[in-house]
Amino acid sequence: MTALAIANAAYVAAALLFIMSLAGLSKHETGRTGIRYGIAGMTIAMSATIWLTFSGEWNESTSTGFVLLLVALGAGAVIGLWRAKVVAMTGMPELIALFHSFVGLTAVLVGWNGALHSGDLSPDLVGVHRAEVFIGIFIGAVTFTGSIVAYLKLSAKMSSKPLILPGRNLLNLSALIGFVGLTVAYVITPEMGFLIAVTILALALGWHLVASIGGGDMPVVVSMLNSYSGWAAAATGFLLSNDLLIVTGALVGSSGAYLSYIMCRAMNRSFISVIFGGYGIEAPTESDEETGEHTEIDAAQVAEMLSAAKSVVITPGYGMAVAQAQYPVAELAKRLKEKGVEVRFGIHPVAGRLPGHMNVLLAEAKVPYDIVLEMDEINDDLAGTNVVLVIGANDTVNPAATENPGSPIAGMPVLRVWEAENVIVFKRSMASGYAGVANPLFYKPNAKMLFGDAKDKVGDILKAL
Repeated sequence: MTALAIANAAYVAAALLFIMSLAGLSKHETGRTGIRYGIAGMTIAMSATIWLTFSGEWNESTSTGFVLLLVALGAGAVIGLWRAKVVAMTGMPELIALFHSFVGLTAVLVGWNGALHSGDLSPDLVGVHRAEVFIGIFIGAVTFTGSIVAYLKLSAKMSSKPLILPGRNLLNLSALIGFVGLTVAYVITPEMGFLIAVTILALALGWHLVASIGGGDMPVVVSMLNSYSGWAAAATGFLLSNDLLIVTGALVGSSGAYLSYIMCRAMNRSFISVIFGGYGIEAPTESDEETGEHTEIDAAQVAEMLSAAKSVVITPGYGMAVAQAQYPVAELAKRLKEKGVEVRFGIHPVAGRLPGHMNVLLAEAKVPYDIVLEMDEINDDLAGTNVVLVIGANDTVNPAATENPGSPIAGMPVLRVWEAENVIVFKRSMASGYAGVANPLFYKPNAKMLFGDAKDKVGDILKAL
């Protein structure tokens, strides 16, 4: 067998392992196995690529390439291992967004390389190659700047509120029309100016698309950028004639798009609107601020209320992740179960800032998975629940979504915690949530506020119990 044939066989094996990895990751019980499949597939793919690169005649150029490859692998491994070791679960959403930006930047660089070093192409393939270059650069540049903005929003380095420019939808549409026109022009006449123009256009479009989306929709944006990075990888695969990159990119792109579609349905958001930068979603205004009297409660009173309860539901959010409160929360659930109290967790599809964020945190704290229920499974039971503990959640329990047609989150399905007999809201202050929308839950007659760090307050409740 030739070196290319052996490498292609390895690529097929790697692609199958990636598919098995996705299947494993679709269930909590098989998640660890799915990760192992992914690691094995990536190891095979990298080994085959390195071997194929240096399977030919060894010369000065090959040796230089080998040294550069080792440097790149070493640097990537060190940075990757370091970041994986030091990143907290609260930092995972922005870290993933940053990873997506690297994929986009790679697609841009590979596209430019393909334009500058096209090699010997048959006349029939010249037009196809130019189109591949242009599309790859466009998708990569949109992914790059879009992911950078997502990182800045998720890490609170810029406002989470949507950017509302005059005629923003027309701007996005004009950019897409301009991209099509530039592509046709470049295929006919490969001028360097067209490449520069599409790169700048795509960078600006990526920035504007994500900046126009509010914080409440950021989990969907991260998922959508994941899809974009997959299509960028697939475009890179076409330029490099690498079948594995094409297959892997298509897997990531399609699965990310499908996940985004599922999440949009869960949030009552238009899939098209998220793709095109929050079409039709308005930013909250000062008039959205809620006013009223809130009632405070202390940890000892909460402990007394929990001891007397028959059923308790805990709805976690990003605040629980920030406070690293999942461990005392798991201990609280265990202690209440020992007292004969029925305890369950209600998870909103976009709780936290990453799909599955809360599920991972609770699994990390060894919370039994059979008491962790999705929103649709728990919502109808909330009206018969004695106590609901809202720990760090805000936008996902906001009654404005169902009671205020003018709210920016109107129509978004939420956990109807206010229907319970008693609601205890753990918060540091009365500030609005990540979406910047005020929450009338705080002023409901059956709601009480427990102010302070969630981890400390749950610890105080455990002591009181």
